[in-house]
Amino acid sequence: MQAIGGQAVIEGVMFKSRKGWTVAVRDQKGDIQVKREPLKTRKIEKIPLVRGFFILFHTLILGIKALEYSAKVAGEEDKPITPLTLGLTLAFSFVLAIGIFLFLPLYMTKLLGLLVPSVSASSILFNLVDGVIRVLLFLVYVWAIGLWKEMGRIFEYHGAEHKVIHALEAGDLSAERIRKESPRHPRCGTSFLLIVMAISILVFSFIPQAWPFWAKFLSRVVLIPLIAGLSYETLRGSARLEKKYSLMKFIVFPGLALQRLTTREPDERQLEVALKALNELLALEDVNDEPAR
Repeated sequence: MQAIGGQAVIEGVMFKSRKGWTVAVRDQKGDIQVKREPLKTRKIEKIPLVRGFFILFHTLILGIKALEYSAKVAGEEDKPITPLTLGLTLAFSFVLAIGIFLFLPLYMTKLLGLLVPSVSASSILFNLVDGVIRVLLFLVYVWAIGLWKEMGRIFEYHGAEHKVIHALEAGDLSAERIRKESPRHPRCGTSFLLIVMAISILVFSFIPQAWPFWAKFLSRVVLIPLIAGLSYETLRGSARLEKKYSLMKFIVFPGLALQRLTTREPDERQLEVALKALNELLALEDVNDEPAR
């Protein structure tokens, strides 16, 4: 069975595999609306390290499309997304993420180094402090958006997404089995971001301490594809080995613990939507597997 990823959207859930993606959303009348599209498998998705950044970028594009569809179905957005809007959204998101999670921690560490000389004197200590500040900013960000009522609904759908994936992996998509599953999953985007934070500390430690501030910042931007690739392979491997080796449970534990902030227990109607999205994806894969005529 292919690895299937997912994302919670407004009043719905999106699922994606290498062969296609689907999104199911409950509209204002209470009905479930579905969109599904096939995807072409690209050779780059089979190349270790390189595929991580590509898959992350492609998933981000699909995520924005799924959010746009869900907003339209849920009655919160009437304007369709255009290539220009998509490009501007991606560019803004990228710049904002770099500013908050790369530039700001680096600058704060630089200021701290002026007060505590030992921080600036050691490359390892400097990057460790930089990484800790980055993680703290991320945790504050996740906690803050969780206070938003609408985001709380999305976190519930996030939990529903994980429950049906657990049930699928167990080979039992019955309603009873789905309800019993955990709303947290080791192969989650939240866990991926935490792995990115940890690996970035290691990778950035190789940047010479003597470099000026602007060079340190630009080098961090340039190293994003490498860090994404390493993080993807780490997440993929840890999720696969977690059930085989007890030691792996300690590695995936931080990500699962963090998901207590990004997932919540869903209700029956939310589970129904998530299961609908998954079944549509499985049906789409069956169609793609049919021999050509």
